[in-house]
Amino acid sequence: MKTLVVTETGKLEIREIPIPEIDDRQALVKMVCCGICNGTDAKLIHRSFKGFPEEVYPLMLGHEAVGRVVETGSAVTKYKKGDIVLLPFVDADRELYGELNSGWGGYSEYGVIHDEGAYPEGEAPECAYAQTIVPEYVDPVDSTMIITLREVLSSIKRFGIKKGDRVAVFGCGPVGLTFIRFLKLLGVKELIAFDVVEEKLGDALEKGADHVFNSGTCDVKKEVRGICPEGVDYVLDAVGITAIINQGMGLIRDGGKICCYGISPKSSAEIDWSDAPYNWTLQFQQFPSKAEEGACTEQIYGWLKDGTIDLKDYISDYFPFSEVLTAFEKLEKRQISKKGIIVF
Repeated sequence: MKTLVVTETGKLEIREIPIPEIDDRQALVKMVCCGICNGTDAKLIHRSFKGFPEEVYPLMLGHEAVGRVVETGSAVTKYKKGDIVLLPFVDADRELYGELNSGWGGYSEYGVIHDEGAYPEGEAPECAYAQTIVPEYVDPVDSTMIITLREVLSSIKRFGIKKGDRVAVFGCGPVGLTFIRFLKLLGVKELIAFDVVEEKLGDALEKGADHVFNSGTCDVKKEVRGICPEGVDYVLDAVGITAIINQGMGLIRDGGKICCYGISPKSSAEIDWSDAPYNWTLQFQQFPSKAEEGACTEQIYGWLKDGTIDLKDYISDYFPFSEVLTAFEKLEKRQISKKGIIVF
C-alpha cells in the first residue's frame, strides 16, 4: 500500500509499504479518507510536536482517518465487513516497516482498528474506545470531521466550561469554530471570539459568537472588559500561541481559567501573571483522552441526526490522495480555510 511519510528533514514523500497485519481482536480497513490537521500534522512536519524527537523520524503521518472494514479477526464482534469506522491507525512494526515509525499513519491506504470487547478487561488499547461505527445517515468522507468534533466536546467537558459561563476564544479556524458552536449549544452566556483574519470573524458569528474582534487591530483587554467588566470565566486558546496565556491574564475574573487546546511549537514560555487576578488556573488539554472522545460520540451523532450541526459547515477542501503533497503545500501557505480532507 501507499502511505504518506515525513522524513527526518521534514520532507513529505509517498512510500510503498506492506499492508498491516491483524490479529484475532482487530479488523483491517481500507481507508476512505483522512482529515488534514493544521495542528498535529503541521507540527509533526516541522518536528515540533511534543513527544516526537527527531530520532523517531521518519513517520507515517495522519490521525483523522476513516475506513471501511474489509476483514475481521476471529474474536471480533463489534465490526462487520462494510462498516464505516472512525480512527483506524497504522502502528510501527519493525518486521514489516523497519525503522519507519508511526505518527498514527492515517494517510495510508489501509489501517487497523481494535474491538475492545475482544480483549481481557482493561487490556484494550485506549484508541479502541474511540474507534466507532459511523451511522448510515452521515457521509463517510465528511465523517472525518466527527473526530475533531469529539475531541472538542470532550475537551470542553474536561475544562469544566458550563452553562452560563463567559468565554473568550482565540482562533476561529476549524477547531475554534467547533468550540464556538458547541459552547453556545451548551449554554455559554457570553462568547467573545478573536482572530486576525477578518473573514473568519464572520464564520464565528454564524457559529454563535456574541461578539467578534480582530485581535491584531483592537485593544483586546478593552473590548473584553467592556463586555464583561469583572473578566471572563475562561480564556480559550484554540491556536497554539503561548503569548495568549499572558494576554489572557488580564481578561479573566478572579478564579478564572486559561485553557490551552492549541498546540504551541515550543514547550516553554515565560509566564507573567502581574496583570492576573489573585486566583487563576492554567490548564493544558492537548492530547484528548480517546476514552473521553468515545464517550462523546452519541451526543455528536444526535446533533448530526437532528440537523443541529452540519459537517460541511466545517469543511472547505477535498483532495484525492494523488494530490496529498499539493494539499500540504496549500496548508503551509494557509490556503485551506477550514478543514481539508484527503480522499482515497
